[in-house]
Amino acid sequence: MTTPFTGDRIILNDLGFFGYHGLFEEEAKLGQRFFIDLQCGVDLSPSGETDTITSTVSYASIYDVVKAAFEAKRFNLIEAVAHTITTALFAELPDINWIILRLRKPSAPIAMVSGEAAIEIHRVRPN
Repeated sequence: MTTPFTGDRIILNDLGFFGYHGLFEEEAKLGQRFFIDLQCGVDLSPSGETDTITSTVSYASIYDVVKAAFEAKRFNLIEAVAHTITTALFAELPDINWIILRLRKPSAPIAMVSGEAAIEIHRVRPN
């Protein structure tokens, strides 16, 4: 097995979603944009050798799991959103060995002129 967070990976960046996650009433009522950057550790050598989709994890499948987990319920914390997404990815896609997920909230209710609030989690498939 590869050392966590090294080796082959499937990368999806700037996945945009609209959601109602957050601590404040305005966030639950109005909603806002969220963006996800995702790296999934997957051995890509079988698909490189066979050139078949059945030898890899489809990035469309990864997206579908992320979207479903993001929209499953309303969360107070983006940490909980990220945890739910990684748990779902491990449950649905057994070939993923590790995940790095950054969840960005560009309209966080803080007094910033530009920028974004974000969290990043690193997870290894549980045994």
